[in-house]
Amino acid sequence: MPVAAEPPDQVAIKRIETMEYKTLLTSQDGPSCVITLNRPDKRNAVSVLMMQELTAALRAAESDDAVRGVIVTGGVSYFAAGADLNEAMQVKTASQGMAYFRKWHALNATIEELAKPVVAAIEGFCITGGLELALACDLRVAAEGASFAITSSRIGTVAGAGGTQRLPRIVGIGHALDILFLAEPIDAREAHRIGLINRLTPKGGALEGAKALVGVYAQRAPLSLALVKRAVRTGMQMDLASGIEFETFLVTTIYGTEDKQEGISAFLEKRAARFKGK
Repeated sequence: MPVAAEPPDQVAIKRIETMEYKTLLTSQDGPSCVITLNRPDKRNAVSVLMMQELTAALRAAESDDAVRGVIVTGGVSYFAAGADLNEAMQVKTASQGMAYFRKWHALNATIEELAKPVVAAIEGFCITGGLELALACDLRVAAEGASFAITSSRIGTVAGAGGTQRLPRIVGIGHALDILFLAEPIDAREAHRIGLINRLTPKGGALEGAKALVGVYAQRAPLSLALVKRAVRTGMQMDLASGIEFETFLVTTIYGTEDKQEGISAFLEKRAARFKGK
């Protein structure tokens, strides 16, 4: 007798959970792909290998139809201590610096260009390179007790993984310069007040808070989320008129999709929409 095929969602869960990485743990919980930074001996300091593995894990999640959102977390104790300083110490020339930071830029660009929402779930400290990684994510959910800093001025450097550019775009120039000049941690409540984090949860609740967001995203049209993300991220680099023109291009594109027809039909018929990502 032929063996019955496993449901697609079960296949997806197995595929994600059986991937082996040296610096990450991956799992799937419903529509959420959870990527956990896993260098406990280095307090999750971001190494070049971790950058490469994160990029691979993100692309794997993007290609999996059962995944509706990606969560990047450091676990229950901390998010990340920053870049791996042992590797950073080996960067001694301008050409070496360019090569090293291109790897950071490639990782952050992967997050920002991913066709699915990427949420950072933060417990404990989130420092310098760790914060720069979180800034590239679409949203940040953090728990009470979390702390945030970019400490580059303490060690005679400048944030090089996008911190000087993404931070002011998220919290404004004044708050960004305050954080960058002082190089002192701010707590989760202050981070929430200035808009550095989007959701504040009780201690230990960041991951569940992020999963709850992805649970909502799973009820939305996948193409809508992908194009909204693209419209915002690309449009913010344009002047207003060009951004509106780009938005119009995207919305006229999505009006030809099956999901648009299904969404409007479901609304008129007062039923839940059944989106297919087509």
